[in-house]
Amino acid sequence: MSTHYEQPTYQGGAAPHAWGPPPAAPPQTPAAPPTPAPGSGQPQQPLTRRLWRGRPEDPRWVRPAFLGLLLATGLLYLYDLSASGYANSFYSAAVQAGSKSWKAFFFGSLDAGNAITVDKPPASLWPMALSVRIFGLNSWAILVPEVVMGVLTVAVVYAAVRRRFSPAAGLIAGAVLALTPVAALMFRFNNPDALLALLMSLTVYFVIRGLEDGRTKWLVWAGVAVGFAFLTKTLQAFLILPALALVYGVCAPVRLRKRLAQLGLATVALVVSGGWWVAIVELWPASSRPYIGGSQNNSFLELTFGYNGLGRINGDETGSVGGGGGGNGGQWGATGWNRMFNSEIGSQISWLLPAALILLVAGLVLTLPHSRLRSSGGTPMAGRTDPVRGSFLAWGGSLLMTAVIFSYMAGIFHQYYTVALAPYIAALVGMGVTVLWEERSRTWASLTLAATATATAAWGYVLLNRTPDYLPWL
Repeated sequence: MSTHYEQPTYQGGAAPHAWGPPPAAPPQTPAAPPTPAPGSGQPQQPLTRRLWRGRPEDPRWVRPAFLGLLLATGLLYLYDLSASGYANSFYSAAVQAGSKSWKAFFFGSLDAGNAITVDKPPASLWPMALSVRIFGLNSWAILVPEVVMGVLTVAVVYAAVRRRFSPAAGLIAGAVLALTPVAALMFRFNNPDALLALLMSLTVYFVIRGLEDGRTKWLVWAGVAVGFAFLTKTLQAFLILPALALVYGVCAPVRLRKRLAQLGLATVALVVSGGWWVAIVELWPASSRPYIGGSQNNSFLELTFGYNGLGRINGDETGSVGGGGGGNGGQWGATGWNRMFNSEIGSQISWLLPAALILLVAGLVLTLPHSRLRSSGGTPMAGRTDPVRGSFLAWGGSLLMTAVIFSYMAGIFHQYYTVALAPYIAALVGMGVTVLWEERSRTWASLTLAATATATAAWGYVLLNRTPDYLPWL
């Protein structure tokens, strides 16, 4: 594509002679205001047009490509969905109970008689129980809500990445997430991890929106998302909070006092959205509610901070499932920095983990204020409040916090927990590849892209070589 620039014109039709008097100075114009967030200041379009067309400034192919990605993701996850049967029968029993009894629905009971609950809060059961109430008890009624969560997670990751990066970055991120093996598994299964991944992605999205304009509502919505994530899988929802709070506290484009007040309001929103159910359960007479499964004292708080809390970190859990696994290995596998790459977990999540880490470092270096590694025509950085750098910090911080805790937790740990990492890896790959591609004229950027591709190919070879009998043509 050729870019044409208009030639300057002067009063009288021709440029002044090089030795003649200079032309009259043009009238002073005010400095251009800061670049607004994408889509702001545009006249509101009808909803149907916005859904189909997307941003007015986008090329025509962008929105159809995005909708095509969502459609392909949905079809991929729906294919042969009933092969899983009722998937995890533990949660399916609770779904069936919730479809027959509203009391069982509220508490997450394993049976309609409300004898005992599952060992998690019930938020992940509610969509499936409503589906079974409407469509009857069958595999599709239980699992289609999980597929919908997968499609929505892809959409959220796309939207979060697309806000400050190119359409290609969003599409790459969405495709990487959809094709990650553990994501393709868990968005076709009925464990709580599917809803947790969606809510964690929403949390990062809201924080990124807050980093753009500093509006309080985005932090409040982030707190609400984390609160409902707590009602999905208790304390795992809090793994990314230190990183996101630090990023917002440092990088938000408002005064420090307001940043601290906003974080306080987000905490209140978290407590309210996640604590209302806990308060009802704890205040409800124990004699007229089901026993809290996994607890020793029929207390949800004891379950949260014991079996589902510190017990997962130090391996000293007592509940419906026995503990195990310390640093030297055990029932739940060996802990350590390489846990995400080992033979049990690596093939589920780590295909692009080396690439994500390389691209995270490259993106942070590239977005340093006044970085000499950027091309001269690039967009100036905004220093502390640069939203592009903030995006790398938010996604990268979430990835590192979650991966480190997963790597060293000595208690119950299943391979499928790593689906929580998939949105973070996907976003970093989409953002990092595209910003380095835009800087490919710089030697360091080209070499970094080449190193990323080489590391990914080499690690993929290692993973495939571990299972030579699976798809041997690969």
